[in-house]
Formats: sequence, C-alpha cells, structure tokens
Amino acid sequence: MSARIAPTLRSMPLRLTLALVALFALVFLVTFSATYAISRNAIERSLNDSLVQEMAGFRAAPSAAALAALVRSQSTVTFPERKILSYLTPDGLIAGNAALLAEGEGFRVVVLDKARNPDAAAIDGEYYTLSERLQGGLMTIALSAAPIARLHETFVRVLIFALLPATAIALGAGLLLAGRSARRLAEIEATLDRLTAGDLAARVPALRGRADELSRIGARIDRMAVAQEQQMSALRRVSADIAHDLKTPLQRVVVLLNRLRETRGLPAAAGDLAEQTSAEAERIVAIFQALLQIAQIEGGSPRARFVEVDLGLLGATFAEVYAPTAEEAGGALHFTPPEGQITVEGDKTLLGQVIANLVENALRHTPPGTPVTLAVTREGGRAVLSVADAGPGIPEAERGNVLRRLYRLESSRTTQGSGLGLSLVAVIADLHGAELTLADNGPGLRVTLRFPPPRSARSSAPSDRST
Repeated sequence: MSARIAPTLRSMPLRLTLALVALFALVFLVTFSATYAISRNAIERSLNDSLVQEMAGFRAAPSAAALAALVRSQSTVTFPERKILSYLTPDGLIAGNAALLAEGEGFRVVVLDKARNPDAAAIDGEYYTLSERLQGGLMTIALSAAPIARLHETFVRVLIFALLPATAIALGAGLLLAGRSARRLAEIEATLDRLTAGDLAARVPALRGRADELSRIGARIDRMAVAQEQQMSALRRVSADIAHDLKTPLQRVVVLLNRLRETRGLPAAAGDLAEQTSAEAERIVAIFQALLQIAQIEGGSPRARFVEVDLGLLGATFAEVYAPTAEEAGGALHFTPPEGQITVEGDKTLLGQVIANLVENALRHTPPGTPVTLAVTREGGRAVLSVADAGPGIPEAERGNVLRRLYRLESSRTTQGSGLGLSLVAVIADLHGAELTLADNGPGLRVTLRFPPPRSARSSAPSDRST
C-alpha cells in the first residue's frame, strides 16, 4: 500500500492541490478575519452610540432627586445582565439595578434588586460603560458585551463547519485526482522505459477519463513509437536483404578462390595470396551469416522452438568440445558443474552458440598458461551461466559499446573476430529474457547471464496471497 501511495504523495498534482488548498484557506482566513473585525467594530459603535443616547436622556433630569427617581423607574424594567443603571447620589446612596464596586483593574457588579435576582448577588461578564457626573452625583451606564461574545461564537462555528469541511473535501478530491494522474504518469513512464529498453512495440495503455495533456502526451508517444518501429523494421529488412543478397555471391567467391588455390602450376606467391583472400572472404561470409542470424533472432521466430534445456549438461558438452582447443593454446578450460539439474526455457542451438561464442572469445584473449572458467550455477531459483578469463578485460566505459554490432576495441583490432560475437550473445540473451552483465574478473573479464526461472517452476511456486 505504501509503495502505491508514495508516488502519489510526491506527485505534482497533489502538490498543486495542497498549494491551492493552502491559498484558499489563507484567503478565507484573511476575508473571515476582516469580516469579523468589521462586524465587531459595528457592534461596538452601536453599543457606544446607545450609551451616549442613554446618558443624554438622564442628563435632562432637573435635580439629583429627579435623576435618582428616573434611574429607579427604568431599573424596574431593566435586567442587570443586559444593562446596568447606577447613580451614586450626592448623599452617597445608590439608585439603580446594580452597584459597581472597584475591584482590581475592573469592577464587580453587585445586584441591588434581590427580589428579581435572588440567586445573582454578583454578575460576571464584560460590559461597555460610560460614566458622567450629573447633578452632583456619578451616573454610570453599562451595556453587556454579550453581542460581541455571540458574534465570536458565531464566527467560530462558521470557521469550524465551513473552512474545515471545505478543506477536507478539497484535500480528498486532490488526493483522488493526484492518484489518478500518478497512475497515468506511471503507465506513460513504464511505456517509455520499455521503449528505452528496445521494445518498440510498447504502447501507452488507453488512459481512462477525459482527454487532457497526459492523453495527448500518450498519443504522441505512441505515434513516435510507431514511427521508430517502422524505421527500425525497414532498417532491419534492408540489412537482412543486403546480407542475404551478398551471402551467395561471397560464397561463390570463396569456392572460386579454393579452386584457384588447387590449380596446378600456380606460382607460390599467387597461391598464398589466394589463400589469404579466401580466408578474408570466409570471414566476410561469417559476418553476413551472423547479421542474418541476429535479424532472425530479433524477429522472435526462435521462441516457437523453446523447450526446457538442461543448461548444466549443455555446458559440460561444450567444455568437453573446447578443452582440447584450450590445451593446444597452452591454457586450460575448467568447467564447474552445477549441483543437480538446472533447466531453462530456450532454444538449445542458440544457447549452445552463446557458450561457444563466450568460450572462443575468452580463449582468444587469454594469455598462454592462464585458465578459462565455465560455470553453471543457481542463484535464488535462477540459472546462471558465467565465463571468466584472465585476459586484458574490457574497460568499464566500453562494456556497453562492445555489445554493439561490429564494434571492436582498439586493442582487439589486430586479433581475429568480427565484432559480432558479444552482439549475438546480447541478442540471444534478450530473446531468452536473460540479464547479461560484463564485470571485472580481477584480472580479466567475467560474462554472466542470469536466466528467469522456467515456467514450470514459476507456476509451482507457492502463492503469497492468503486464502
């Protein structure tokens, strides 16, 4: 699960979604805060205006007694929880519904009418107050700040029930869209990987959903792959046709040169020249034969002949065949047999050619007196074929180049060979799904082919799904 989620979390659509959600939340909070500040200021102005109007009404009283009577009259219909009226007369008496007693940095509200508020000797809360000396006494009016508190509660509820669900919904939708885009990008990347690996038949799967930029990119990749496949197919056909058309005339040249060599009375110099020319012609024929074989293998036709091949037995057979050749060259060919039978699915003839090419290549570049090792082993259920020598090896920077057709190292240009041996090995390895690696043998070169498990072994392997 985490392996599928990780690409989504790193995807550009999700990052864009997060950025948009963050921008939306920021704009919402700024607008929300501005609206709250404006609403609070409006309520505060309304409370202050009410205080001024109330005080103006009490200011019209002609005397302290009249003012106290007016305060007592309005106090009977006014609850101190909403509005406090308190008049401290010149005689030190308090008229109103509550008394304001100084306490710390604020006031303590004490209810005077216990009959109306038997359980409320003191009132807690915030008030907006206005005090003024009238008729020799102190008149105080206080309006409850409850509207401000209700406004605050309302905005908090709006914030919780509007912003948070909207953000959660946006994030959820972003995850869904990002997951969909990540899957489509993964399909495009997988197709590009196959095309890069040489599988020109790879195509981007039909992308689900509406056509968008990814759909257009997928379509253009498919058109590019079709064009490359057609060009490569045409190139291979031309190469195969050239090789096929020239093979027969070259073989005739070889036959004629052989007849020339056997002609009686031919000068020795002419005979040597005919022999050298014949050898070169045979080498050219071998090159065209190898090119034709590579073209046939790349066509995939040998797969129809795939059977289970005992790779250990095949390796032992070729080790026995090439052992005398190694001894004549002053070296030795050592074969490491496997423990038990190791089989692979493939074409026995082509696999034998792989072993022959690798062994011949190793013997050709191995100094006299040094061994060549041929081994068939098993690694984690996979058959492994390796050939190692103690020759000059191949520089790491050149190991990819030597798999190209007709490519030869500068140090090998004076030795026999066509530059197609390792190319043919690479093509046959790819046909069999084998992983081909060239590594340093310290000194020398180690060529390793790791084959996939046979189909019978894969089908008989226990399933990792719970039943």
